[in-house]
Amino acid sequence: MVPPGVRLGVVRGISYGLFAKPDPFVPQARELGAELIRVYVYWSQVEPEPGRYVFEAVDAFLDQLDGSEEVWVTVCSSSRWATREATDFVPPSPAKDLATYRRFVDRLVRHCAGRVHYWQCDNEPSNVGLLWAGTAAEYVAQLRAMHQAVKAADPGAAVVLGGAPFGLPASAPGSPERQFFEQLLRDGGELFDVFDLHLYGPAGRVLDDIEATRAMLRAAGEEKPLVAGEYNAPWPELFPEATAAMQTAMAAAFAAPQGSPEEAAMARLYDQMADLPPQLQMFMRGCPPELEARRDRINCREIVMRNLLALSAGVRRTVCWNLAPEIPGYENHLSIMDLLFGKLALLGYEGAELSRRHPSADAFALVAAQLAGVEEVARVEVPDRPELFVFEVARRGRGPLLVGWEQRDAFTGEDQPPVAFDWPWPAAEAHAVDALGQGQPAAVRDGRVELAVSLTPVFVAAE
Repeated sequence: MVPPGVRLGVVRGISYGLFAKPDPFVPQARELGAELIRVYVYWSQVEPEPGRYVFEAVDAFLDQLDGSEEVWVTVCSSSRWATREATDFVPPSPAKDLATYRRFVDRLVRHCAGRVHYWQCDNEPSNVGLLWAGTAAEYVAQLRAMHQAVKAADPGAAVVLGGAPFGLPASAPGSPERQFFEQLLRDGGELFDVFDLHLYGPAGRVLDDIEATRAMLRAAGEEKPLVAGEYNAPWPELFPEATAAMQTAMAAAFAAPQGSPEEAAMARLYDQMADLPPQLQMFMRGCPPELEARRDRINCREIVMRNLLALSAGVRRTVCWNLAPEIPGYENHLSIMDLLFGKLALLGYEGAELSRRHPSADAFALVAAQLAGVEEVARVEVPDRPELFVFEVARRGRGPLLVGWEQRDAFTGEDQPPVAFDWPWPAAEAHAVDALGQGQPAAVRDGRVELAVSLTPVFVAAE
């Protein structure tokens, strides 16, 4: 159910048109080279009252498509009247009546008239309480209703299982999160076409996370295509120093609660920002410019690394989290979500227009351009140098492409000097550019390309 070829995509965000008038964003995503667009749609948006359907946000999105994109819609079961938890937003929860839910999905799918390729039943349902207020059995029941509706309304569309964040420490084998998905596979394996793995763990574990997920699918007898419906980095949980400082602040806030413990903990962190580890400071608003720039460089590297690693493992769809803030002009530094994920947006608003490109947007555009026409990505072993990650990329109608970096600490590794590297090269010349968009020296001698490799991935091409 995943067509041949490779597509790099972006997620608009966790909402579209839910908190403000839906604005244009697909042209901006297309300019970055995105060929797959993922959006969220909430039951509360489409059917605010029983039997009354509103397609303003859906139509605003569909009107931006030109037919070249693959389209992925995550349908969130949030309603003030139709679900167990009465809400417009989070947490989604089980429908009070599954027949009503199935009618809603059927109407939504038919309205989109075959323009949506992937329909997803909620997102990260193992995050119980925040992104799914129900049990695994209740999720399977709702997935069954969605599967029936989608296959009746658009048989060619694929149903995607809610995303699995298996790269996180809390999702290790035997954890409640992993057990949640094992139950989904056991009881509902026939109810989805595509498994969505979210790659937020350390880059060095991406290949292991993909293989572990495939092993889980095989154990359940489900050989389903695997896609990366979300990925990006850095975020604080990848740095022990940052995690420890956050835990200390949260513990103090909960020990002496005054108002919202979350806001109290965040206020405490900002009061102490100058004394916090730089690995945490860089995620905070108003951090020193040199730390802001370092975080940006890490972000650029991670976008390149995660795509190459996933593609080399046979994943053919990767979707970057996320394109842009939910609405213009909103920023809350006292929100834990802002600290965790606020700086991952590729684009920012200038007034009401989504036109500010962050360095990560340039990195995404670079990797999309370099991988255009990609047919195969193969990691090659470098004898006696396991710290080197080197990939040979075959591209349709284009010359050879080599991508490489040295695995190092994500925060301090850039302070180490580059190391010499050479590799067989079939062309007479080579041109190199790194993940930060900076040209790098590359010389061809005696059928080998010679260059310097560092923490920053470098692309080497003949053209």
